[in-house]
Amino acid sequence: MSFILQPWQVLLVILSAWVHREQQKIIEFYQVELEAMMKAQGKKRLLLTDDQRRLLAVKGKFLGRKALMELTTIVTPDTILRWHRTLVAQKWNYSERRKSAGRPRVGQEIVDLVVRFARENVTWGYDKIQGALANLGHKISDQTVGNILKQHGIEPAGDRKRQTTWTTFIKSHWDVLGAIDFTTIEVWTRGGLVTYYLLFVMEVATRRVHFAGCTANPDEPWMKQIARNLTDCEDGFLNGKRFLIMDRDTTFSDAFRKTLEDEGVESVRLPPRSPNLNPHLERFMRSLKDESLSRLIFFGETSLRTAVGQFLEHYHGERNHQGLGNQLIDPGKEVGQSQGEVKCRERLGGLLRYYYRDAA
Repeated sequence: MSFILQPWQVLLVILSAWVHREQQKIIEFYQVELEAMMKAQGKKRLLLTDDQRRLLAVKGKFLGRKALMELTTIVTPDTILRWHRTLVAQKWNYSERRKSAGRPRVGQEIVDLVVRFARENVTWGYDKIQGALANLGHKISDQTVGNILKQHGIEPAGDRKRQTTWTTFIKSHWDVLGAIDFTTIEVWTRGGLVTYYLLFVMEVATRRVHFAGCTANPDEPWMKQIARNLTDCEDGFLNGKRFLIMDRDTTFSDAFRKTLEDEGVESVRLPPRSPNLNPHLERFMRSLKDESLSRLIFFGETSLRTAVGQFLEHYHGERNHQGLGNQLIDPGKEVGQSQGEVKCRERLGGLLRYYYRDAA
C-alpha cells in the first residue's frame, strides 16, 4: 500500500529540515565558543588561538550577519566575518609559491652566522665577516653582509667598538678580573652598638673570596694599607689581576685607586646604583648575610672575624655553587666517595652544615 504526501506535507518536511539545520549551526557555533571560554577559564582576558578563530569564522559565516546580531557572542559579528575574509584571502594567496625575480634570497643559516660573528667580534668589519663565511663554504659579498647587519640593527665595526657591552668586557677580561665591595654589620662593643665595615675581594673567574679586613672607620690611611696588602708581590690576593670592579663609594678614594694603579691594577668604577654590574660579589654578600651574619649577634670584633672566617671556609670547601656547575670551589679528597659512613661537619653552632664520607 503506497503512501502519497500532499504538497503541504512536503513543504512542512522541507521547512522542518531547514529549521533543524539552522538550529544545528547555532548549537555548533555555541559549542566552539564554550570550548574557547573553558580553555581560557581563570584568565582576565580571553585570548583565542588561530585554530579557534578559524572555527568561529567558519561557523559564523554559515549563520550570517543577521543571525549573529541576534546571538550573544564572545566577539562581535564584524570580527567573526573579518576572520572569515582573512581565511578566504589566505586561500588565494600564492605569494609563497611564486619565485622571486633577481638574485635568490640569502639562506637563514648565512644570516644567523653574519649576526653571530658581528655580535661576538666587535672589531670585525664587513670584509672580515665575509672572509670568515668563505672559510665555512658560504660565498657572499661584503655588501650583502652590510645589508644583513642593517636589517638586524647592528652598527658597523667602528660604532660597535665604541659601544662594547659590559658582558663583552667581562668575558674578555675574565681571568684577570677582580671585584671589591663593602658590607656592614652591627656589633656590640663596650661603647654600645657599632657599625663595622667588612671589605671583601673576589677573583671573578674562580669565585674565590678574600676577606680584606674590617673596621669601624674605613678612612683613607686604612684603605691605602688594604691596597698595599692586596697587591703585595708575594701573597697579594690581586697578583695577576689587571682590573678591579668597584662602585663609586667615596671610601674607594683617589689615593686608594692610585695605590692599585701603581701596582698595575686598573680600577673599573661602576655607574651609580648598579649592583647588577657586579653580580658575583653581590651574590656572595647576600649568601654571607642570609646564611650566617644576619642570624648571629656579635659581641666584639673578634667574634665577628671568627664568624667570617668560618663562613669562608664553608664557602670555599663545603658549599656547592650553581655558577660553577654546582661544584665546590676547593673540593676535598673526600668528595665523590660512595663508601663509608655519612658524617656531618657543623660550623657556627649548626648554621652551616656539610655532609661527607671519610676518605678511604
